[in-house]
Amino acid sequence: MSGRRGAQGRDDRPSGLDRQIDRLEDRRASKEDARAAGDLKGQRARSSAEKLLTRSTSGAIYAVVTLACLFIGPLTTTVLIAAEAWLCCSEFFRICRMGGRTPNDAFGLAAALLFPLAAYANGLLALTLVIFVLLMACAVWYVLTPRASIADVAVTAFGPLYTSLAFSSIVLIRMYDHGPAGALLALGVMLSIWGNDATAYFVGSAIGAHKLAPRISPSKSVEGFVGGIAGSVAVWALVSAFLVPELDMALAVACGLVVGVASVFGDLFESRIKRGAGVKDSGNLIPGHGGLLDRSDSMLFGGMAAFFLLRFGGIL
Repeated sequence: MSGRRGAQGRDDRPSGLDRQIDRLEDRRASKEDARAAGDLKGQRARSSAEKLLTRSTSGAIYAVVTLACLFIGPLTTTVLIAAEAWLCCSEFFRICRMGGRTPNDAFGLAAALLFPLAAYANGLLALTLVIFVLLMACAVWYVLTPRASIADVAVTAFGPLYTSLAFSSIVLIRMYDHGPAGALLALGVMLSIWGNDATAYFVGSAIGAHKLAPRISPSKSVEGFVGGIAGSVAVWALVSAFLVPELDMALAVACGLVVGVASVFGDLFESRIKRGAGVKDSGNLIPGHGGLLDRSDSMLFGGMAAFFLLRFGGIL
């Protein structure tokens, strides 16, 4: 009898395979919370790869469309910039409404559409005319609309000035020459700004230790800022050497420095606007990048700085 009980007891004990299965189940159960939160190592790696692929694909499409419009001619460049400026202004107004302001979308978006077209039609004079019409329209609206506040008027006027007037600098630069020379100059400006962003990101990710503006953009570092400026100067040096012979090296270096700094402040300025309204992205138009304003914030100030430097330097 005792022998049978002993045999039975041994049969009741889990086998080695059963114990291994139990341990695996216990390990799986212990990681269930992390799995549900998507915090497992494999999940993080897969998520990072998916984000990189999405960001790269949408960025490549954006770059191809931009290149095509630049090299087809000034008119296609103008149409592209007008569409992008309109979308950027619309996203800016969306952020402002989330912050409690009530801009006049009709006036602001109409001006956003007109600024690049005016730059194409008659340059700086036509741009000045659009500014005057925008300010007059805002003044009439304010006088005739008791519910409108001066803050709403300021936002209505500033939106297209910030997004579209600044973006129109790319049209003015493209008008340098109606052929490939103008496209190459505009492309060089855009590459320097994109190069600034990319170099700053990689340098900051690798060796960034000192925060540049922690309350506005915690991910930016002083090391990334310096790396981005170096990248901008390098692109401008290549533009001077290979794309635009009329651009001497001293002016190219000055453009690299000033455009690089302006681009960073354009990025920080838009980040400050979003932080004030409590939003992460200006929109979701471009997968992996957020809104178009998120993608173009550096271009607004950087492009305008490039235009004035090239203008005063005798290139435009």
